[in-house]
Amino acid sequence: MQQNPSASPAPILVVEDDDLVRMVAVDMLEGVGFEVTEADTADAAWSLLEKGCAFGALFTDIDMPGSMDGLTLAGRVAERWPRIRLVVTSGRYGLRDADMPDDGRFLLKPYRQDQLLEAIAAAA
Repeated sequence: MQQNPSASPAPILVVEDDDLVRMVAVDMLEGVGFEVTEADTADAAWSLLEKGCAFGALFTDIDMPGSMDGLTLAGRVAERWPRIRLVVTSGRYGLRDADMPDDGRFLLKPYRQDQLLEAIAAAA
């Protein structure tokens, strides 16, 4: 499935503490033309957001070190920047889309590129 990058003109913020998993996700997104910014913790992602970096979507893992996990990050982003699309992932937790804040999507690990792109497109 090919994604049209113009459908999400702002960069995607990928938040994942596992370097290899983050690299694969970034490659999947950049491979179809998205601009991607990376963060290795929810705290680092929050810092980027507060600095005024504009993102069209947030793709975050749940389990991470630091003061908040990815689900908390997604909830805070939904409250403060409701236009950012939210996609939350985990290999440990089997959540549903209905469990995500602000009409976000849940993506179970391991995921394929087409599943990631569909989740970003479907997030409201």
